[in-house]
Amino acid sequence: MNKHLRYCLILLGTTYFFFMFGNSILSLTNPDEVFYTLTAKEMVQQHTWTVPYLFGQPQFEKPILLYWFMRIAFLIFGITAFAARFIPAFFGMIGVLAVYAFGVLGFKNEKKAFICALTLASGGLYIGLARTVFTDMIFSVFIFLSLLAFFWGYTRIKHRNFSLILAFIASGLAVLSKGPLGFFIPFAIITAFLLIRKDIKYLFCKGTFFGFLLFLLTCLPWYIMMITKYGHSFTHEFFYNDHYRRLIEAEHAFNDTWYFYPMSIVGCFFPWSVFLLAALFLRFKNFKLEREKPIYLFSLSWIIITLCAFQFAHSKLVSYIFPLFAALGILSGDLIYDLALKENKAKLFKALSLITWSILAIIPFGLIFALFKFSDYLSSKTPAYALIVLFVLWLGLLLRFILKGRYFKAVYAFSCMVPIFFSIIPFVKNDMEPYLSSKVACEYLMKNYPVENTILTSKFFLRGTRFYTDHPIAAFSPYGKNYFSPHPILFLDTDEKTRDFLDKQRTTYFILNHNSVDDLERVGKAYNFKVTLLKVIGNEYLMSAEKIAAKVK
Repeated sequence: MNKHLRYCLILLGTTYFFFMFGNSILSLTNPDEVFYTLTAKEMVQQHTWTVPYLFGQPQFEKPILLYWFMRIAFLIFGITAFAARFIPAFFGMIGVLAVYAFGVLGFKNEKKAFICALTLASGGLYIGLARTVFTDMIFSVFIFLSLLAFFWGYTRIKHRNFSLILAFIASGLAVLSKGPLGFFIPFAIITAFLLIRKDIKYLFCKGTFFGFLLFLLTCLPWYIMMITKYGHSFTHEFFYNDHYRRLIEAEHAFNDTWYFYPMSIVGCFFPWSVFLLAALFLRFKNFKLEREKPIYLFSLSWIIITLCAFQFAHSKLVSYIFPLFAALGILSGDLIYDLALKENKAKLFKALSLITWSILAIIPFGLIFALFKFSDYLSSKTPAYALIVLFVLWLGLLLRFILKGRYFKAVYAFSCMVPIFFSIIPFVKNDMEPYLSSKVACEYLMKNYPVENTILTSKFFLRGTRFYTDHPIAAFSPYGKNYFSPHPILFLDTDEKTRDFLDKQRTTYFILNHNSVDDLERVGKAYNFKVTLLKVIGNEYLMSAEKIAAKVK
């Protein structure tokens, strides 16, 4: 069998298990998975393929491409958790193959390319985003593909025009996935790379001209349609609130520090974090432009440009810098392969492996502590004990590989670290789901009570309640803040607004977090409403409120 085909088949099988296997075990989680899935679901209900909907109204937070893919998945699999998660998992698999292709083009070494791809695929954040419904995986993979197409043409000059056309089309699809950064990030990376190599004339060809035209044809029609149809409502929400405002204002103030992204990169690349730090240090220390293969400069440009694009924005989330993770996989995989293969560098591989192993060896003690501290949340401790035993056995096997000098086997063992933790999910699903998803609470409420009007919920449960009940909803958050991007719903942020609303409904049902329970009880006492706790399911409090009839004198 051809080497490329064999490695690609291994990667496809591995990533299917890492990203897609068991995707329907847990219901869609709060608050983001249900946000995206609810939007696609309401598009189905509204019979539209062009306008995203949320709570019965057009929503302008994200572009259309994710919802097109989700609607296609719904046609094949139905409106299910698996269908929604199929899309990021599928694109996660494509992203891994793209890194393999980068490795083949840049290193001309199939096994090194395979190690690069495996390193990326087994990192914590990559697996996490491949198994959850966000725009970031699709957006990032189209950036990967845009850069791959360019790099293919740059290293295979006879394909220059065609590769540039493909790069622009992939960039256009990235813009349709999340916004203008889908163009500016790959364009800035490519430009910086060519300027440093004093080769900017590479872009002066018909491929750039026709590619840019196809880029515009790919992404502009939808934006023009939305601007024409909705005008200021769309441009203000999408371009100002969801892009410019995030530059100048922190949506999550706690993350707005200079070290958030550097620490996130290291932490989210686990279990390869130590190897990543070594790879970056050695690559920068020993970098010689005139001697280096283009892939090294390209990867470093990729990392630096992407990091700078987000570092100075005040709104920071780990997923924002995900587009640079493919480059991290390339540089880390390159180092891992070289250290594991060359005898004169084996001591460094062994040292890095033992440092990583020592960090991993702390995890079982943390699991034991968590098991006893949170034992009340588990119906059975058996799965937790099994996970601890499995992890300890895996640590023993890994240590044996390291000490015996079987370094490639150690690499394959390291790559299994994150999936080991997913193995416990089927056994604790019933314990976890009430804390992650609103499905159980919503099903209980709808089955046991005559819910005939608007349900009030805490902000965190709002989207999940709508998704799982298809009922009118409103937010109950006295003295709280509205969403960063306000939703088209009634937002009850004062006691007086809540009183006026409750007066209009005979009985109102609530799905609240713990803090909101006190707020509701306070409103009940102040305005003569009978407040009843119906049931507690996970972290959701099901409650009701009804007006107490005035006594007749």
